[in-house]
Amino acid sequence: MHQKVFGIGFHKTGTKALRILGYRVTDPNNFKDPDIGQTYLQVTRTISAQFDAFQDNPWPLVYREMDLHWPEARFVLTLRDGESWYASQLEHFKGGTTPMRELVYGPGLGDPRRNKHHFINRMEMHNKAVRTYFQNRPDKLLEMRITDGDGWETLCPFLDRPVPNRRFPHRNRTQRRKRLARLKAKRAKAAE
Repeated sequence: MHQKVFGIGFHKTGTKALRILGYRVTDPNNFKDPDIGQTYLQVTRTISAQFDAFQDNPWPLVYREMDLHWPEARFVLTLRDGESWYASQLEHFKGGTTPMRELVYGPGLGDPRRNKHHFINRMEMHNKAVRTYFQNRPDKLLEMRITDGDGWETLCPFLDRPVPNRRFPHRNRTQRRKRLARLKAKRAKAAE
């Protein structure tokens, strides 16, 4: 069994790399549960015994509890520029809300279409709180900016794992679409 690894960056900042490294990973948990505000602490405690690695919601909300419950665990804070992160929120969620987003952002504030500044501020406040919590224990927290190029060379030493002989998994559909649109426009212009 691997040491526990908690991805505690806000949703749409992370990676699938832990699966490649052999961890049993769970993704978002119970995000549609209407009672998640009352049950997430018990739910995360139960689920944390069943997997090695955790990412997406509700894990960013429980880093303190998981640190106490799993003292040997490591934590990865994936970071992203606020504006690009917000654009990703809009693209992924389109609109509307879920009980989990209401828990993360506050009652009535889970729809990204109407709450841009609140979403960005909430993410930035979370990142600051995480840094403050782990400030005297740098061996417990890794900050990664995957969208800026951090990959295996950043993650593997932190987890004491060998670097796999494959590309680091990073999908940023927005950036990919922009590159494809530029390439298509360039080809169209060349064909004229």
